[in-house]
Amino acid sequence: MASAAERHTFPELAKRAVADTQLRRNIGNATQTIRAKRAAVVAEVPDWEDLREAGRSLKEHTLRSLDRYLVQLEEAVTKAGGQVHWARDGAEASRIVIEIAERHSVKEVIKVKSITTEEIKLNEALEAAGIRPFETDLAELIIQLGDDVSSHILVPAIHRNRAEIRELFMRKLGLTELSDRPSDLTAAARTYLREKFLTVPMAVSGANFGICDTGTICVVESEGNGRMCLTLPQVLVSVMGVEKLVPTWEDMEVFLQLLPRSSTGERMNPYNSFWTGVMPGDGPQEFHLVLLDNRRTDVLADRTGRQTLNCIRCSACLNICPVYSRTGGHAYHSEYQGPIGAILTPQLHGMESAASLPYASSLCGACYEVCPVKINIPEVLVHLRTRAVAQSGFTLEKLAMGAAIRMFDNPRLLETAQKIARVAQRPFASDGYITGGIGPVRQWTKARDLPAVPSQSFRDWWRTRR
Repeated sequence: MASAAERHTFPELAKRAVADTQLRRNIGNATQTIRAKRAAVVAEVPDWEDLREAGRSLKEHTLRSLDRYLVQLEEAVTKAGGQVHWARDGAEASRIVIEIAERHSVKEVIKVKSITTEEIKLNEALEAAGIRPFETDLAELIIQLGDDVSSHILVPAIHRNRAEIRELFMRKLGLTELSDRPSDLTAAARTYLREKFLTVPMAVSGANFGICDTGTICVVESEGNGRMCLTLPQVLVSVMGVEKLVPTWEDMEVFLQLLPRSSTGERMNPYNSFWTGVMPGDGPQEFHLVLLDNRRTDVLADRTGRQTLNCIRCSACLNICPVYSRTGGHAYHSEYQGPIGAILTPQLHGMESAASLPYASSLCGACYEVCPVKINIPEVLVHLRTRAVAQSGFTLEKLAMGAAIRMFDNPRLLETAQKIARVAQRPFASDGYITGGIGPVRQWTKARDLPAVPSQSFRDWWRTRR
């Protein structure tokens, strides 16, 4: 992301994306399939709305007492034989991971899918330090082999179809024959990765949840690559945002029902991995937990924006969003896409680098209706739009809105403006609407119906009545 000014605005990137018919077809087909699966499994749960409320309540309770729960988690992880590191930002988190790798003379690491490590650009930092990361999630592997960027929180390669993946695998994996059947594509990826699973001594993961009372870390996934990464290497490093906490084991009952149904449309994820510290002779013999802030505590200080931290990264809001389904994820120019990306990215990376994202929404509210932890995304979008306008400096729109405020606050000034407008609109008025104009007015009337100023105002009519 740009640090000083937004280099790629959403309208610019969205315009390019909408022009790509193959991209729209790929995204549309995939999101429709996921939506249908989610709707079916959610309909099976009679107390779904109660579960959503329980999830929201648990997340908000945890955030209110985040300082206490973070200390509790650190104590529990340390007691179980793990090591806890605190990282203020992405650079510090990457440095911690690199130092652990260098201490063990590691030149390769295998990775479990993790948006948090994408957020801090960990792969780039590892490569700069001479350490090669291998993505083991199928979609992330496709992204890595294609020098591409993710376009979906859950399904990063959703913008690619089977034919494109086949061509990529043949070119990058040196295959002479390969069909585009899903089973053949996954078999090719499995063959490529199996050696890495068995030989690379260090793994890096994210975390879906950290359970405070036991120090247990949780990763849920559907392919089994995560389980391989979490059990075979000698050293395991997990990078977790400080908001991912759950107070107790019992609380996981709620989230393990909400997350799989909302994300992949499954009743339960095929692989639910939990580990607590280290166990002699079983699994990694060294475990490091990196707790990442990266402006999350700044988000926590914002009364309206803090609900963004409730997110459990299910991607239901992306799959339902009419804007995302037409533009795809690359238009958001962020590791977080869709409605949640439109409110999370400006808060984590700064409004100056993502000022257009809060406007990447029709405010239809569908994202709020499907969110398993009831994040009021439209409310946060409007809140961030207010911040974007406040920080934007001088614009003609601001000048016009300021003049309108003063005009509507002064009855005499309003009447004078109405009289002037009745005369000025004559060349552009037709059938009760203004259909043209000069300068900014012309741009407005191109896309909107602008009613003409009536020949008699309400005040004038009222005077005649008196």
